[in-house]
Amino acid sequence: MRIKVLTIFPDMVRAALGESIVGRALEKGLLTVECIDIRAYAQNKHKNTDDYPFGGGAGMVMLAQPIVDACEANAEAGQRRIYLSPRGRTLTQKVVEELAGEEELMLLCGHYEGVDERALEMCFPEELSIGDYVLTGGETAALVVIDAVSRLLPGVLGSEESAEDESFTTGLLEYPQYTRPREFRGREVPEVLLNGNHALIGRWRREQALRLTRERRPELLATAPLDKKDRLFLKTLEEEAPEEG
Repeated sequence: MRIKVLTIFPDMVRAALGESIVGRALEKGLLTVECIDIRAYAQNKHKNTDDYPFGGGAGMVMLAQPIVDACEANAEAGQRRIYLSPRGRTLTQKVVEELAGEEELMLLCGHYEGVDERALEMCFPEELSIGDYVLTGGETAALVVIDAVSRLLPGVLGSEESAEDESFTTGLLEYPQYTRPREFRGREVPEVLLNGNHALIGRWRREQALRLTRERRPELLATAPLDKKDRLFLKTLEEEAPEEG
């Protein structure tokens, strides 16, 4: 996969790309990320990328010209272009899976009070938000997208099962994980994880995922794929709830 990031702070993005799983994906050639400096395309004397908004108001707005020129100079056939914006649709695991199927993404990082709407109309038909909060700029959001997408690319993770059994991929929160030692400060690893019975371990993990999702993100249960055993277990939890209270 190829990802192009349009930004006025390319070094901010590059600094985070060489680490962990994303760094290994880049080394293996499974992913390429190109940071494109919007400022290099500014045609004004001082290479400004922003100006005061028409109609007044606080802050500055990013100019259309440098963004459009940067986009056009780096456009490719079939490229999916996305502006990272708090008014876009929310990034979910389902959206990440969708993006991971693309050959190339172009991500626009906004700043200040936003981007001249004409640049979006001409080059970036899609907007994406990583959550209901405001960031200083879109670079952090772009890194979130790159990290989430890269994990799903074939060959990036050590085990293909890792990406299939994580939080949100199954529609549920992830079950608790344990490693050595078996006992730590009086807390022991659940016995079911030590007996080697993979069927029992799988069911325990599923039930723990259901329990945690019900406690912390119950709205996810409305869309999670549940079977008869899952529904029976959830019913048992509901029956136990009054006693816990």
